Amino acid sequence: MSFLKVDGTRVVDASGNEVVLHGAGLGGWMTMENFISGFPGCEFQIREALTDTIGKEKAEFFFDKFLEHFFAEPDAIFFKSLGLNCIRIAVGYRHFQDDLNPRVLKPNCFKHLDRAISLCAKHSIYTVIDVHTAPGGQSGGWHADGGTHLGYFWTHKDFQDSLVWLWEQLATHYKDNPWIAGYNVLNEPADPHPQHQGLINLYDRLHETIRAIDENHIIFLDGNTFATDFTKFPEDAGTRWRNTAYAIHDYAVFGFPNSPEPYTGSEAQKDRLVKTYKRKREWIDQHGLCVWNGEWGPVYARAEYDGDATDDINTRRYAVLRDQLEIYEKDRLSWSIWLYKDIGFQGMVHVSPSTPYRRHFAQFLAKKHRLAVDAWGKDDKDVKHVYQPIISLIENSVADPKYLKLYPPLWTLPERVTRISRTIMLAEFMVQEWADLFKGMDETQLEDLAKSFAFENCLKRDGLNEILTAHAARVAKRA
Repeated sequence: MSFLKVDGTRVVDASGNEVVLHGAGLGGWMTMENFISGFPGCEFQIREALTDTIGKEKAEFFFDKFLEHFFAEPDAIFFKSLGLNCIRIAVGYRHFQDDLNPRVLKPNCFKHLDRAISLCAKHSIYTVIDVHTAPGGQSGGWHADGGTHLGYFWTHKDFQDSLVWLWEQLATHYKDNPWIAGYNVLNEPADPHPQHQGLINLYDRLHETIRAIDENHIIFLDGNTFATDFTKFPEDAGTRWRNTAYAIHDYAVFGFPNSPEPYTGSEAQKDRLVKTYKRKREWIDQHGLCVWNGEWGPVYARAEYDGDATDDINTRRYAVLRDQLEIYEKDRLSWSIWLYKDIGFQGMVHVSPSTPYRRHFAQFLAKKHRLAVDAWGKDDKDVKHVYQPIISLIENSVADPKYLKLYPPLWTLPERVTRISRTIMLAEFMVQEWADLFKGMDETQLEDLAKSFAFENCLKRDGLNEILTAHAARVAKRA
């Protein structure tokens, strides 16, 4: 077994043979994320609330069992059976260090990550370690686990020092493991500085730190503004950062409830898919560098929320999926679809409604959906009228319309208002309600909830998996 490396625009093995990495993100596990496992707000908030509600010992027991059951050998076996060859493992920094005790490794902090990487290696699956959250939050997204719409990571050097230190520990621990394809050093950064100098300086530091320890593993660098913008990257990137690939995230607007129109696969819609994708990778191609699509993929309708329209919606979403894969196939693009497992919105497998977890939280999940508390793939039809007056007030009160355009540009005025007031503030008020649903449970009941996420208690999204399998077979045939 040998290390993979970047050779020009391709990923290759030691013999120089091209390796197209195609797989999925293991999100919702060592970075839980609200829409994936059903809580409101950020992971650090629900962990703190559950500790306060049922005690430290029981809370730690539940979260440890959650990690144990969420990804185990049956998951690796199933994943490999689809012909996929790479899992991007999203990890949160808090698994390795405490905010009040930074740059000190927690005891046994590598336990679950080591287990997952070993299981994948056993079944000939590469892994990419993705640091999904950074101290202070590298963006204002819930997935940065910062609890605010501001990315304080970029304004406090100590936060940046902690991330550099973490990668020093990770590189030291994993430098000799050839089944790790590489290190995705920071998920979806959102550096607000006009020239993105904070991000460039950070990448310089991370590259220097990792390469002093580990020359073997590929470094994957996300573009700025949620892995979409490389325009301020240095012209000498190809020589400045060795053995490096550049990560775009290529979510298609037609794959979400807020799609501008139903997807029919028209030439105009396909052209939009192509242009959006090409725009994201344009700088990388101009400089002859290696592209990796670290996240992409539609979300799916659910019968309990979308009723009779569910099958029709999902047929359209699968069409988006096929058309994106057709684009990627032409370029022999390496990719990691989001997402492997969740409670039914986007995952390749999802927790069955008949499990203790889904039954116990059914009413809470329905309420959370109706209130559009999660930012990801939201359908705000039931509450949009509540927030529109705030949007209109701001719009009509600001002297110059150009002042309404704040960073990040992906957040329009309505998006910014609802992110702050609904998915941060309203969600924060619901955290304790979620934690209260654990009151009175003993360890057996807590494990039953956690075990709901085990593979044997999950359903497969066959339409999605069949499309991915067919694609993987075509890629393998062309190899």
